[in-house]
Order: sequence, then structure tokens, then C-alpha cells
Amino acid sequence: MSLRRRSARFPQLLLSASLLGALLAPPAAAASAHRSSPSGGSGAGLPLRVATYNIHAGAGMDGAFDLDRQTSELRSLDADVIGLQEVDRHWGARSEWRDLAGELARRLRMHVSFAPIYSLDPAEPGAPRAEYGVAVLSRHRIVSAENHEITRLSTQDPNPVPAPAPGFGEVVVRVRGLPVHVYVTHLDYRPDPAVRVAQVADTRRIMAEDRGPQILLGDFNAEPAAPELAPLWRELTDADPGAPTFPAQDPVKRIDFVAVSKDGVGVRRAWVPESVASDHRAVIADLLVRGRARDR
Repeated sequence: MSLRRRSARFPQLLLSASLLGALLAPPAAAASAHRSSPSGGSGAGLPLRVATYNIHAGAGMDGAFDLDRQTSELRSLDADVIGLQEVDRHWGARSEWRDLAGELARRLRMHVSFAPIYSLDPAEPGAPRAEYGVAVLSRHRIVSAENHEITRLSTQDPNPVPAPAPGFGEVVVRVRGLPVHVYVTHLDYRPDPAVRVAQVADTRRIMAEDRGPQILLGDFNAEPAAPELAPLWRELTDADPGAPTFPAQDPVKRIDFVAVSKDGVGVRRAWVPESVASDHRAVIADLLVRGRARDR
């Protein structure tokens, strides 16, 4: 059975995203008016600004939880689509038991899809499940969402072995009628690259089943030239911002990525803004997406 078929689906998250967008989100065309005319003339593509940001469960380099600070940082990115990693949802005291994905979406007036890596029984009956994972925020309507399984080495098991587990999020957003696949991931952090090797293979297998423009956002926990990442660059282009991302204070390595399909997505520019609102810095990329639009 393929990993694609074993994907976990979370329709309730997509429903909440749609309702949130209908009530709160501004029209995508208005929100992106400053990028409404693609450069390069007819056929150049539709402009789309994307970003990836590991939010460190709401804490900055100072270790203090401060969602107001991170909201301001995310707003300043002015991105149409944002991939988030290390997102708590009623997880614990470190993030005040709050739903960070939902709160950030409401504050930024964006649609949201959350893909848990871990979903644990609550400490008290009737309380929300304690969840931790990745999320996508989008100004554009989210038309579908999936939470795929990839190989993981659990941090919740005292004696873990590599095994399929959820937390590779995928959404399809409509950009002026054009379906765009957006994936968000957080690869294994351990020095031994063995799990990342398996995760890259899983990622390529899942993404190969989709067609059209594809955008992969995430914390890869490896630098661009790492051997375990090399297979990704067969199908994807690294939107190289030319600057390191980690740690946020005086960063020395780039482990956070915007990667795009070679067919259907062009990179206009990418950069890393200075910030200590998390222990990572964000990566922002201005893209041009091309393809066949469908009825909205």
C-alpha cells in the first residue's frame, strides 16, 4: 500500500478553514493587489508570495512565549501562503494550551489547515486533544487538505523505531482559478541522516502523484548540499535566499526551505528577513505560477 493511500484525512480542519475564510479572510485578489500584474508579459504566470517559518511553539530566541510578537512578524512577511512548523494545538503549558494555528489564522485573517504529527489523548476528559505539527495559512481558498504519513522516529516513544507517521501536510489552493499544491514538512533533526533519507524518498513518492504547480515549504534540518536532500533537487528548485536561517540570532546555516517544481513555478526572488521572534528566521519567496486555471 502506498503512503499516499495511507494518508490521514482531516475534513473537519478543511471545513473550519473554509468557514474561517468566508467570515474573515479578505478576497485574495484584493489582499494581493500589489502583486496582481505578473512581470514579463502574457504567459509569465500568476504572482504568489510564499514563506516558511518554524515558529518554535510561539517562543522567540529569548525563550519567552509571545504570540503577539510572532503575529507581527508573520504579518510583516505579507505572504499569500505560509508554511509553519512546530505548531502547538492545546499541547501544553509552554504555549498556554492554546490553538496556535487557529489563533494565527484569525489574527491574520487567513484560511488554515493544520496537520498534526502527534495527537494525544487529553489530560482531562472532555478537553481538546493535545496536538503538535505543521500548518498552512493561506489568503487563497483551500479547496482540499490531506495529512500524509512519512517515516518518523517518534519523540513520544521511549524506544522508537522508524515507522510511518502523519505530519506531512498538503493543501490545494486556488490562485485566480489555478490549483496549486502546497506541502509543508518538518524533517528529522538528528545528526544521523538515515530518517531524513527515508523522509525524502517518501516526500518524492507522494508529490509524484500530483500534477501542476507544486510548492514545498519546511524545516529540513539539513543544509542545501546535504547528500540526503540531493534527490529532492531532481524535481524541485531550491528558492535560494542567499542567507542562513538558523539560529535566528547570528544564523550560521540554512535549514529552512522554499522549494518549487521545475515545471509550473518560477522564482523571481527569495530572501531572509532579520528577526528573533522564533529560534529560526523565515524564508520568503516571490513566485510566478503557471498552469491551466479551472472554474472557481
